[in-house]
Amino acid sequence: MRADLKKRLKFPEETAHTSLRLDIVFWSKGLEFISREQYEVVGPTDPVFAVAGEDVILPCSVKPNISVVNMRVEWFRLDLRDSLVHLYDDHVDKNTDQIQSYRGRTKLNHQELQRGDASLKLSSVQISDEGRYKCFIQSKSWSDDVTVDVNVEVVVGRPPVITVDGFDHSGGLHLLCESEGWYPEPDLEWLDREGVSLSPETTETQKNTKRFSVKHTITVHHRDDKIHCRVKLRHHMLEALIVTTSNMFNSWRTSVIMISVFAVLSVIAGILIAVFAHKNREQYEVVGPADAVLAVAGEDVILPCSVKPNISVVDMRVEWFRSDLKDSQLVHLYEDHEDKNTDQIQSYRGRTKLNHQELQRGNASLKLSSVRVSDEGLYKCFIQYKSWYDDATVNVSVEGNMFNSWRTSVVVISVFAVLSVIAGILIAVFAHKNKVNVILDADTAHPQLIVSRDGKQVKYENTQMKGKGKDRFDKYLGVVGKDGFSSGCFYFEVQVKGQTQWYLGVTRESVNKKGWISLSPDNGYWIVGLRDGGYRARDSSDYSLSLRVNPQRVGVFVDYEKGLVCFNDVKSMCHIYSFTDQCFNKKLYPFVCLGYWINVNSTPLIICDDY
Repeated sequence: MRADLKKRLKFPEETAHTSLRLDIVFWSKGLEFISREQYEVVGPTDPVFAVAGEDVILPCSVKPNISVVNMRVEWFRLDLRDSLVHLYDDHVDKNTDQIQSYRGRTKLNHQELQRGDASLKLSSVQISDEGRYKCFIQSKSWSDDVTVDVNVEVVVGRPPVITVDGFDHSGGLHLLCESEGWYPEPDLEWLDREGVSLSPETTETQKNTKRFSVKHTITVHHRDDKIHCRVKLRHHMLEALIVTTSNMFNSWRTSVIMISVFAVLSVIAGILIAVFAHKNREQYEVVGPADAVLAVAGEDVILPCSVKPNISVVDMRVEWFRSDLKDSQLVHLYEDHEDKNTDQIQSYRGRTKLNHQELQRGNASLKLSSVRVSDEGLYKCFIQYKSWYDDATVNVSVEGNMFNSWRTSVVVISVFAVLSVIAGILIAVFAHKNKVNVILDADTAHPQLIVSRDGKQVKYENTQMKGKGKDRFDKYLGVVGKDGFSSGCFYFEVQVKGQTQWYLGVTRESVNKKGWISLSPDNGYWIVGLRDGGYRARDSSDYSLSLRVNPQRVGVFVDYEKGLVCFNDVKSMCHIYSFTDQCFNKKLYPFVCLGYWINVNSTPLIICDDY
């Protein structure tokens, strides 16, 4: 080829120097072509930590950041035989041979491929996703790869709670153990004092949004025994203990006697009603028991109600409701010859029944099944026929020795709620004394964030903003304040109303703003946030927060010397979460964020000054 080229170019008679120059030209052109093809595939130096049930980004890019649109990008598992996780080739995704468990959960951002970013988004992380991943990128004459280790953390739910759920016909004690807030589904088991596993009689698992709740029931007949309920998920384990005392079993005998006495009294009352009945259909009297009806938790009970004289009430309206509740009072409604319980209180669904045959004899007594402590209260039996009506009140008292613990828990929860409100008020009082003027530093903002001129608002814009700042966030949609604090107390408020994804709090000076990082104290971030419809805080692990209302404005209070970062709902004055006993040795800066990578909600986060 070289000789032919020289002929076409009409070189003079070949000399040694001419040949040498031509060799150099071809050699240099070859190096230029090879240098354009060479690149390095890079990924994270540390393992990527993911939370089960959430999404995660597996970082991978090329250096220099040339486009990989025309290249082959392959993600696969090094630790599995059938290993394909995601394949991009010839400008399209080709996942025919993808591992079954990854179907519909992987995604490459094709726009980012133009900038050399081949990071993989993995949705709804599973425990089985933990392992070693290879990111392989190949051009025509060059290829390189990098390994990404993925560690999956589970979501630990609430400690299990054991309650007495009633008795069986032989006096056995029904125990109910329940725990909620786990992901994925945990294992629950019963153990006796020797650690021997006991078989549950009923098992129930429910999934609320992205969290699992488990319930197991067991019946025991041994007194003075120790029964354990244990919930396990991977290396996490929570346990509850109950000691079955003689008093628990004695309450069953007492309940049997009381029910027998009540049955006898009901028969006597029926006879007396029949003797003194009137025969006037339009005028009648609704009667109920003179004394309180005693019910045993877990058992069924009859709430007596009838008319005098004992005329038929089949054609009448019979309504049972709670007279001691303000809202949602309906317990049971019979009208137009059928039960109509659409507006019934939720906790009574499936547990109330009228005997339609007894209605012909004027008996409108209500059967209430599986009595609960919350059933205790005042009930009204209201019977109406055309222009006449009357009613009777039934006082229900629920018995159960084990439910002292329930009452105690109610008191504890009430006290906690009061303390939370008090804490919120105290935070607000101290906070206003330490208010600081926060101005966001646009030079630290992610390129797709717009910071207002006064530095008080930030929102997401799906365009690349130009700026001089080198110390920008490049994956998290974050921005920090211009001024930092290294002593004393300071406080600021952020309006989050209308935004569906946000994080806010404080961050340490000179933290890492590049790539995927865990926004936790270990990495210099003390934050709370909203993601995928759930509120959470990140400490040593991911905590799910149960809030009564959705915060519209969040206050952040910091006591530098005491190592305290506290968050409160400004409107309700309720405490949200606190980081305590922290060790601060560098300046702390206000921090707000609109999530990771992308946020389609254009509502801004606003630094508030109107307080």
